Amino acid sequence: MDLEDIILKLSVLPEASMAALQAKVKQVSYRKGHILLKAARVEKNIYFIRKGMVRAYADHAGEQVTFWFGQEGDLVLSMKSYISGDKSYENIELLEDCDLYELNIIELRNLYEKDLQLANWGRKLAEQELVKTEERLIGMQFKTAQERYTELISKQPGLLLRVQLGYIASYLGMSQVSLSRIRAELR
Repeated sequence: MDLEDIILKLSVLPEASMAALQAKVKQVSYRKGHILLKAARVEKNIYFIRKGMVRAYADHAGEQVTFWFGQEGDLVLSMKSYISGDKSYENIELLEDCDLYELNIIELRNLYEKDLQLANWGRKLAEQELVKTEERLIGMQFKTAQERYTELISKQPGLLLRVQLGYIASYLGMSQVSLSRIRAELR
């Protein structure tokens, strides 16, 4: 996905603001299995996915708990590092070879200070991430496992073709056996 299209998904920017933001971005590529962001580390960059698939997970009680998937056009960041400069709690693993747009957080903050349009764009970026987190939390609290699975396949049907079932089960808050049973019931 083109960088300009990703940026414009959040908000229209004047040409000068767009150029200033694009000038700070560099393209990077990493192989499947690479850990892009690491827990317990202050992350210095945010990323936008040009091509590929990633997952966010945390280690808990000897297991990896997946809580987010990202694909083309999505933002990849540690909100904790981005907002407060604190150590992140999640790992981001590449599930496919990925082409990414990388942006240094300090350079981005400097742009925010110089350009009100970019500062508003950054506010919308944070708001969008907050809404995603809220939707995820509410879904986990109030929807059944089958409702969560049905919603996932309706909103992200391609996910099942790109992500192993164990990660999807973890993301949905269930065992792989439970996920298999739900899938069989829905066929």
